Amino acid sequence: MPINVPNDLPAATVLENENIFVMRENRATSQDIRPLDLLILNLMPTKVETEIQLMRLLSNSPLQVNVRMLQMSSHVSKNTSQAYLDRFYDRFDDVRGRKWDGLIITGAPVENIDFENVDYWSELCGIMEWSKRNVFSTLHICWGAQAGLKYHYGIDKYPLASKMSGVFAHRAVVRDDPLLRGCDDVFWIPHSRHTEVRAEDVMRNPHLHIIAVSDEAGVGIVVSEKAGQVFVTGHMEYDAKTLSYEYYRDLGKGMNPHIPDHYFPDDDPSKDPLMNWRSTANLIFSNWLNYYVYQRTPYDINEIGKDSD
Repeated sequence: MPINVPNDLPAATVLENENIFVMRENRATSQDIRPLDLLILNLMPTKVETEIQLMRLLSNSPLQVNVRMLQMSSHVSKNTSQAYLDRFYDRFDDVRGRKWDGLIITGAPVENIDFENVDYWSELCGIMEWSKRNVFSTLHICWGAQAGLKYHYGIDKYPLASKMSGVFAHRAVVRDDPLLRGCDDVFWIPHSRHTEVRAEDVMRNPHLHIIAVSDEAGVGIVVSEKAGQVFVTGHMEYDAKTLSYEYYRDLGKGMNPHIPDHYFPDDDPSKDPLMNWRSTANLIFSNWLNYYVYQRTPYDINEIGKDSD
């Protein structure tokens, strides 16, 4: 949250120059405050675990956030009962008639399938098109980021020689972007994917900006020109043992997975992994909520999308 200071306090200018969010008193006294309304389109097979991971990060902020979960009508979940989904999840037709401050589109274990062959691709495209006029800011995660970059900007994904699995060091390439405010010079993000987007493809589009990269994992975070869309190619929301679960799952299937990089101490899967990305995840999610949503979304939520008329 910002600090509120007198309009003419000399320290305010110094803090602003250091990229600290300072709200001068004339703006603070005119602020209207209301809860944020967010949708989570949960495409992960482990839906309950993903709900917990995302809710934990969204709750680490003084902002009040109202969250609704969204399921795909064109897909039958193999891992979550329909009774559970019908009780706790909306369908697109239930939510499309109103505006939303934010939308999160999660990853999905379908990277090796062509976009057009994913059974819910057509429905997802409809949601992403709708989001341009009815959602103020959308956060795309992993395959959700690849899907968003493909739909909105025509950027392709490419298969990797082997699965990108592990926790990788990232650095900011746009240091003054509010999404990375407060991040260390080097910060860590888990990745778990079979495909990638390439920096040269993203950089050819003048409406997109890469703000974080990894020497090993490649493109880390991309934002759109007006910050309405955020694309995170990794899984900041993962718990400490999620990559371990995936490793042993794949091992049990006879897939011969490699040990996740920079994850188990001494690369020994018998040792408990240390979570070195928790603070980064909390910070970036809080920054997205604060700087990309709360500070910019209209107080009258029905005004969202009016500037695109």
